[in-house]
Amino acid sequence: MISSDLKIQPLTRDNLTALLELDKACFHGLWTMEGYLRELESPNSHFLGLFSPFNDCELLGMGCFWSILEEAHITILAVHPLYHGQGLGKAILYSLLRTATDLGLERATLEVRDSNHIAISLYQKFGFKTAGRRRGYYKDNNEDALILWLSELQQPHFLKNLDQWASFMNSPILFR
Repeated sequence: MISSDLKIQPLTRDNLTALLELDKACFHGLWTMEGYLRELESPNSHFLGLFSPFNDCELLGMGCFWSILEEAHITILAVHPLYHGQGLGKAILYSLLRTATDLGLERATLEVRDSNHIAISLYQKFGFKTAGRRRGYYKDNNEDALILWLSELQQPHFLKNLDQWASFMNSPILFR
């Protein structure tokens, strides 16, 4: 159940330590400090963090996308393993898509591990479709990535869906 006290807000350099800790918990060090700094400082990168209602310093999840022409390319979406199964990934994905539509972007895309059925299910609930496969994309185990695609972000039916998804989240997510 998503709490109305959760805060989703843009991340900054001040959140770098928390980002690295979350990365370690979720991905065992997927991105480096320099990688996160590049993302935080890029004008084309939109990096959001989901913070605990009990401790403003506790980063529970993160999501990022790049604005490339009319497209939102989602580069990362993660929830701390202690908080899986509570709808936090849904809240972050909703926030990324809301930000993308507010920016006037028309499509969203991402890569996801072929074996990550929970993430694939989440993306499908938001309308993402499989558009292709990248063979051996993940270097740690040579696993394939599925390329997922969502079009028509600016169409009335998608905007209506966004509004409906917001209402399913118990109460509005607070933005700062």
